[in-house]
Order: sequence, then structure tokens, then C-alpha cells
Amino acid sequence: MKQIIVAAALTAMVLTSCSNDDDNAIIIDNGITTPTTYSFERNGESTVSFEGQTTRILMASELTSALRDNTQTETTLNSMFAHIEGEADFSNANLNASNKNIRSKTAASRDYFSANTTVSNSIKADFDAWIADQANNVFPNWNVTASAGVAGQLQQFNGGPTRYLNAKGLELNQAVAKGLIGALMTDQMLNNYLSTSVLDEASNVSNNNNEVLEDGKSYTTMEHKWDEAYGYLYGNEADPSMPVLGADSFLNTYLNQVDADSDFSGIASEVFEAFKLGRAAIVANNYEVRDAQAEIIRERISKVSAVRAVHYLQVGKNKIVEGDMAAACHQLSEGFGFIYSLQFTRKPNTNAPYFTHEEVEAYVTELMTGNGFWDVTAETLDTISEEIASRFNFTVEQTID
Repeated sequence: MKQIIVAAALTAMVLTSCSNDDDNAIIIDNGITTPTTYSFERNGESTVSFEGQTTRILMASELTSALRDNTQTETTLNSMFAHIEGEADFSNANLNASNKNIRSKTAASRDYFSANTTVSNSIKADFDAWIADQANNVFPNWNVTASAGVAGQLQQFNGGPTRYLNAKGLELNQAVAKGLIGALMTDQMLNNYLSTSVLDEASNVSNNNNEVLEDGKSYTTMEHKWDEAYGYLYGNEADPSMPVLGADSFLNTYLNQVDADSDFSGIASEVFEAFKLGRAAIVANNYEVRDAQAEIIRERISKVSAVRAVHYLQVGKNKIVEGDMAAACHQLSEGFGFIYSLQFTRKPNTNAPYFTHEEVEAYVTELMTGNGFWDVTAETLDTISEEIASRFNFTVEQTID
């Protein structure tokens, strides 16, 4: 992720360092000290912590892999999704010992769902249904040729990968994986941990101002909440303090892919710099700067799902024209998951997503009507693509790299 390194160097010319004991810092004109990497210390000890986010990323990785293993059952898959501490649901013993799980944090942000449990439960039920469909309909048809109305497998042209599809042509592991990018990573980041309702809850502001630390920890609660948002993006990096991207198959990778498109180049460095400056602003007790960085992150991260949704719809449309339905269904399934994720985006300076739950549900219904991807039209795919692109102020053509 060369752009991030370059941006960090450029930022050094305008920013100031923020960590109490950090020698790797830069001083700028707003009085905030910002390190060149996401490294913050107090009394020689790191104050950055997001183990729970790393754990859930790893759990989600095992779940999405298991969705391509036809020896799994609905019970074993559900146990990965709603893990109970001590149960042997994963290959990783640390995950099994964890009291964390994915389901409890799916569609569970403070701002969007604390007062809207009906929609939260409906979203969780969608994931439950995708898991059940895979286990009970796709797995038993693992060696059946997929066709309209028939779940099974289909190989891409020229000896490409084999895709396992439900009766409507939806690749359910993609629906789950891309859906979690929105319902877990994006929602928790943008609508929970970066929310003032979480950052400034109770005595968080006064405690942060007076460096009152969490019991037995090196950080204040506000510092920790910001770090947890950071963890949902960078938590699986080998060195999270200086991310290179491509570290998992979720938001981290797709930020990288959007950044690799010349039309959106620089988005990765903008997110990283905003996270650093926002965290530095917390140390400096400058909450105006903190909140401004949260809005930058919300806008950029929201755009990731939108760009990839349109990209996959357009590529899928072209694969239909070529007659490669296995490739078409794969691309459209990824697009489906990113469309689903649009309801978890956040328009800057608002408490609203770019697309409401009802709008997303309408798209899902439109894509899955009849035989689903087997008979979806180019007109439908183009209309949805144009509507998404327009809402985010980019063009459909910009997403086709």
C-alpha cells in the first residue's frame, strides 16, 4: 500500500505528533501530535488495543471458508456464526476459547439498531437463512449441475473455478462474506465505535481529559473505542500500525481494490490518515478534530461498498452476455452482498445510511425475483448500478477497471 506510506510522509509536512511518549511523531499547526504510524504510547506502553475485532475477523474467515465445505451442517455453521465460549467451533483454539462471536455484533451498532431491534433481528435472520440454504439445499446438490430453479455446481469457462449456487443462482458464501463487510465491519466501525454516543458516553470525555484509564489497562475508554473501529479494518494486518492491505477477505481487501482503481486512488491513505489524526486528537483532547476525521472515514468507507457493488453488477452483466453463467453468478453474488451492505453506510454529518433498509430490501427482491440471476436483465443491472453511483457521486464507468 505505497499510497499510505507516501501520504504519511506528506502528512508529516502539515501535522503534529500526538502520542505522549512517541518519538516517531510529527508536529503541525493545529497543535496535535500525529505519529507516522498508528502507534500511541503512555509511559512507554502501547495504548492501542483491538483484540476483539481481530477475533471476529478470524471467526468470519473460518465461517466463510466452511460455507464451501459440504461436510458441514447447518448446526456447525450456525455454531461458528453464534459461537459460545469454550465450544470447539473453529480450527483455532484461541477462537474456541473466546467469549466473542459474530452474530451478536451483526447489525448491532448503537446509532442504527439500539432502538430498532426489529430490523436488526430481520438482518440476522437473513444470515441465518443464507446459512440454512447453503447447508440444506446447496450441499446436498454439490455434484448436481446448477440451472434455473436447481441448486448445484457450475464451472466457469476455460477450466475456471467451480461455483456452488442456490436455486436462484446466488453464491451464498459470497452473500454472507460481503454481507458481513456491511453488517459487521462497516456498521460497527461507522455507526458504533466512531459514534459520539459511544465515544462520549457517560464520563468518557472527562476521563479522557484527565487520563483516567480503564481498570488495569493503559488506555482511556475513548481511546479504546476509537481503536476498536480501527481494528475492524486493520485488525488482521501483520503490522497493524502500518497496514499494507490485502490482509483478509473483508473490508481490508476491498479498500485495497478500490484504491487500486485510478478513479479512486488515494482513498486508502485518506482513511488511514483520518484514523491516525482522529486518534491523535483524542490524546490531545481535541474532539472537534476527532469528529471531523470520523466523518471522513464514514464517507470513504461507505464508498467502498458502493463502488464494488456497481463494479460486480457490471462485470456480471458482461459475463451473462458472454454466456458464462458460472462467472456471471459469482460476480453478481459479490455485487448482491455489497448492495446488502449499503444499508450500513453513513452519510457524513447525518445519522442515516446512503440507502435505507427498505431500499436495499427492494433491490434484493428485484434481483431475486423469479429465477433470480438466471433471468435477471441487463436493464435491471444497469438501473441499479446507475442509482447507486448517482447517490455516491461517481459514474458507473469509473467502477469498471
